[in-house]
Amino acid sequence: MQPELKPVRIDQGRDYTLAQGAAVPAASQKVLRNTYLLLALTMVPTAIGAYIGIATSSVITANPIISTVVMLAAVIGLQFGIAANRNSGIGVALLLLMTGLLGWFLGPLLNVALSLKNGMALVGYAAVGTGTIFLAMGAIAATAKRDFGFMGKFLFVGMIALLVAMLANLWLQIPALALTISTLVVVVFSLFLLYDLQRIIRGGETNYIMAATGVYMSLFNIFANLLHLLMALAGERD
Repeated sequence: MQPELKPVRIDQGRDYTLAQGAAVPAASQKVLRNTYLLLALTMVPTAIGAYIGIATSSVITANPIISTVVMLAAVIGLQFGIAANRNSGIGVALLLLMTGLLGWFLGPLLNVALSLKNGMALVGYAAVGTGTIFLAMGAIAATAKRDFGFMGKFLFVGMIALLVAMLANLWLQIPALALTISTLVVVVFSLFLLYDLQRIIRGGETNYIMAATGVYMSLFNIFANLLHLLMALAGERD
């Protein structure tokens, strides 16, 4: 079972454009800077949650379907709470709580990975791969003249379809389908990164808490599913 949790998107259908050749507004630069700082902070509860998750992974693996549904509901609820408190410290606290829970939810996946002979290397490769995708999407978002706002609705539909497929495969347990879903998740959330980062740069997202929430969820899904793919394709078992 690979974690795959979706971000709440409350701005579908809005169009944000920046004239070709126009400089990035100072306000957008500030939002982007604060977003990156908050993302760095979220790594602390994520790491703590992952450490606890590794030690208590049996709680999730005992009832994976129920655990996934409950965690999905909790994450969606927390994201609505973050949105409602986006202009206060409560929003930051809720985001940190959510990232800690997601770190904990990674526990079973990390346990399986670390049981492999090359497990530590695979976790490192997944982290480097996630970072590379993040940097690449950020570079494209900052330099591309094309407006990627049109992708929002299509990505949202794709995200929902993948969520339904993931939940269905919890019952079906088809390995080939799981690999296909993981591959598509990496693609869809990489494009979500591009979409979200460009919205920040072009002034479409003016709240760094909401921006960090969306970007974090994309990074979480990319990392978890990259690791799942690496384990399936390159894992060395005894």
